[in-house]
Amino acid sequence: MSGALQTLTYADAIRAGFEYAMARNPKCFAIGQGLWSPWYVGNSMKDLDKRFGKERVIDTPVSELATTGAAVGAALNGYHPIVVHPRMDFMILAADQIVNQAAKWRHMLGGKVSPTVTIRAIINRGGEQGAQHSQALHSWYAHIPGIRVLMPATAADARDMLIAAAQSPDPVMYIDDRWCYELTEDLPPAADVDVRSIAPIVRRSGRDVTIAAASFSLALALGAAEKLAEEGIDAEVIDVRQINPLEPALIIESAARTGRFVAVDGGWSTCGLAGELIACVAESVPPAKLRAPLLRVTLPAAPAPTSAPLEKLYYPTSETVAHRVRSLFA
Repeated sequence: MSGALQTLTYADAIRAGFEYAMARNPKCFAIGQGLWSPWYVGNSMKDLDKRFGKERVIDTPVSELATTGAAVGAALNGYHPIVVHPRMDFMILAADQIVNQAAKWRHMLGGKVSPTVTIRAIINRGGEQGAQHSQALHSWYAHIPGIRVLMPATAADARDMLIAAAQSPDPVMYIDDRWCYELTEDLPPAADVDVRSIAPIVRRSGRDVTIAAASFSLALALGAAEKLAEEGIDAEVIDVRQINPLEPALIIESAARTGRFVAVDGGWSTCGLAGELIACVAESVPPAKLRAPLLRVTLPAAPAPTSAPLEKLYYPTSETVAHRVRSLFA
């Protein structure tokens, strides 16, 4: 990519991804709840209905199942819909359309037809919203063969992964986190992106410990790495980016080299992404190369609280991550 850099927030970058994808493909459209309202999706879709018309940016009644089913059906008929779920919690109501329909049709039809649908799931936590409005359920969907799961952690990836999803021949779940929306980055002009090129990447090089994370958890990992650097601990931080299919080779190589590994995730431990990352390392790195036990930093095994003081205890911070890493050097 070449051209002048443009400073964009993560939320602005999502909008830029929509704009690029829809401008280049007249069969790409957005559908979902609250798409004409900044209250639902922030400025991540501001004025797209004015740019492309309300027949391509479709604000629907509140029915997660119906909007997702319509998008999957349109995808099977040659369109490239992006269905938007302003809260991942309530996307559960569309689980059948995602798990039993979108993820299965290419397999069941012998590869002759694929539902080219992007499912945008928004994680929206904090602010005393409580247990039913605060869930990061990415591990649920990463468990399902047949659907790609992307988790952008930077403004560049927020734009480029959405473009990749909209151009993908596979069904894709694109998961953005509102805690990332104010992150800012200087981006070159947008370009086509092959979803198959999205793999883990080193965001910070280091020699003493490997920390792997995705989405907002990457910010915690990078913050922890800065704190640890002041204490003489050099942490390597890896952004996982695409959690299904997961390509762990870079993570395994790094953990084998540093001898210490910590997985940071915004979900719970049980059957979660952090456990999967640890399993990849445990299965591939000889025990003799590991200098310390493998660790994970996740949410406590409880629903999210509503109380602000309890939220401060519930959600991990960069200091939480740094504290766990320090224990490996005790």
